[in-house]
Amino acid sequence: MAEMHQLTKSLIIAFLLFLVGCSDPYIDKIAQQTPLTEQRLTQLGAALSAGEVRNATLIKQYAEQLIASKPQLRPVVEEFLKDSTTKSPMYKALQDRLNTVKNQPQMFASNEAVFEELINIYQASDPTLYSDALSDPLNVLADMSGGELPRVNALSKEQSLKANNAQDFGVGEQLVGNPNYGQWQTNSSGMSFWAWYGVYSLMDDIFDYKRKRYYHQWGSNRNYSYYHDYGRTRYSSPSQLQKQTQLETRTRKSFSNKGQRYRSPYSKNKSGASALSGQSRSAQSSANKFAKTSRAKSSYAKKSSSYSKNASFRNSANTTSRSFRRGK
Repeated sequence: MAEMHQLTKSLIIAFLLFLVGCSDPYIDKIAQQTPLTEQRLTQLGAALSAGEVRNATLIKQYAEQLIASKPQLRPVVEEFLKDSTTKSPMYKALQDRLNTVKNQPQMFASNEAVFEELINIYQASDPTLYSDALSDPLNVLADMSGGELPRVNALSKEQSLKANNAQDFGVGEQLVGNPNYGQWQTNSSGMSFWAWYGVYSLMDDIFDYKRKRYYHQWGSNRNYSYYHDYGRTRYSSPSQLQKQTQLETRTRKSFSNKGQRYRSPYSKNKSGASALSGQSRSAQSSANKFAKTSRAKSSYAKKSSSYSKNASFRNSANTTSRSFRRGK
């Protein structure tokens, strides 16, 4: 009798779960989108290996010229050379995010959030958009050359600083705030400053940049970068976006407590993009519309993240597990 009762209970639970699944249209969408996103990312990897991604090819060319003309830059240039391959921190981050969707969907607050992440990864894996995103590390190499190599898909540094009334944060400024290359750390005074991962920190030593890049100064006075002005939604995980929002909120509150006003790093797009693909501009427009819609949803605002509040996500202490390895 007890066994029959247990069987009946199990059948009821299974039936209820079936009904829940039938009522959630995102389950079918996830099942359809997952192999498409996986295929797109694999195709991007093949395109990188075959030398078919324009800015990845230019990174190789710039790196070769820099190593030949400025051999003292070799260690950091060789690190940037990885951006032209599937060893790129950006490519590995996309792989990590897809693996999380496939293997740890419980880390997301809803099936809708899982589907949104799959779409973001799919868009980010488009070879043309990915090439545009590589303009940031490519232009860091251009800046390292001292003007010998031209910037690509962006105004000159002088023009961009003037157009945005921005502060010069030194060589590598395009990558400040990009979680693939470093992270914001907080000192004992509660001030957040940028810390590069591993070899990237050599840029400050080589180019004699002694000042710390504090978040509140950078946020109010940053210059243009592809990541921050076009690619942040696609090339960040939900947990990374959540951390950026939390840091911005904390900084704004700190300023407010002092009777001061803080200008968000994302209050408006910066000028500086040049000859970007139509796909990037279209994707940015879609991202802006999505952001406005998301802010209008009270449930989304309460969660402040696509990840479940109760999830112990493996990346919560940093950007990705890969980032820890690169930081050694």
